[in-house]
Amino acid sequence: RRVFFDTHALVCLLEENGFTTQQSEVIVSALVKIMNTNLDMIYKDMVTKVQQEIALQQVMSHIGGVKKDMIILEKSEFSALRSENEKIKLELQQIKKQVLDEITKVRADNKLNLNLEKSRVKELHAQQDRALTQTDRKIDTEVADLKTMLESHKLDNIKYLAGSVFTCLTVALGFYRLWI
Repeated sequence: RRVFFDTHALVCLLEENGFTTQQSEVIVSALVKIMNTNLDMIYKDMVTKVQQEIALQQVMSHIGGVKKDMIILEKSEFSALRSENEKIKLELQQIKKQVLDEITKVRADNKLNLNLEKSRVKELHAQQDRALTQTDRKIDTEVADLKTMLESHKLDNIKYLAGSVFTCLTVALGFYRLWI
């Protein structure tokens, strides 16, 4: 070990101040031992540059692994979300098609019923003028009821469609928020 002060000069200084040569050398050797012991304790707690670089490399490799895991997880969640979105789109298209089919069926049934009622009214027109008036009122009431029902179904379908869209948007925004 290197000593960072001149031991001989310290011995001479002690001799000049009344110590014997033997006493001066014992004091200086005791000081050197104390300093070496203190330095040993300090060096025990210190990390060498090589150890520090090894630890830094280990931490950086762990960070790199975590980054890779995060990228893989993000990609898998994004693809899952995309496939779920596609499923919802397909379901929404099927529901839309079913609704349009039902509307067409109801319209056809309404037209058929209306035509049947009109033909009956035409047959009885000559015989019962009052019956015709009552039948016309009945038809108008039924048509109004059917239109009301059709509008009601239409509004319900629009509500369900809007609810589905907002639900999809909410789920998408939830996933988006989780990624951020």
